Amino acid sequence: MVISQSLWEYSHLAPNLHHLPSMTPIAHNLERYMDLLSIRQKAVASNVANVDTPGYRTKDVDFQYEFLSSLNNPRPMQETVEIVEPNDLLAKNDGNNVNIDREMRLLAENSMRFQMASTLARGEFKAIKNALSEGKG
Repeated sequence: MVISQSLWEYSHLAPNLHHLPSMTPIAHNLERYMDLLSIRQKAVASNVANVDTPGYRTKDVDFQYEFLSSLNNPRPMQETVEIVEPNDLLAKNDGNNVNIDREMRLLAENSMRFQMASTLARGEFKAIKNALSEGKG
């Protein structure tokens, strides 16, 4: 089952990045990557919050597919990303299939990816700033 991404909003992880003009292809790709991380963070947080909700089904993002698909798509990520329900997770007797160990792993992985992307973005903006400073002299 696919749930439309229009129900999801950007989380606090990457506020207002979608308003910044992309100055380079690298900056644009980092922006898309961080937007996708933000969407996945919200899905995983929802899973954790519903770990004891009877009948709740785990939500996720096919990260690699969505990122590669977004590279040539000018539409905002929140309009195009599909939230999916993984079908390979075992359900408990109450129908809930959230695996808290999986969700904690995804939270840690998402955090590391976001830190890496933030570091790369800072480096990209520093390089742009340096290039602009050198052009003035």
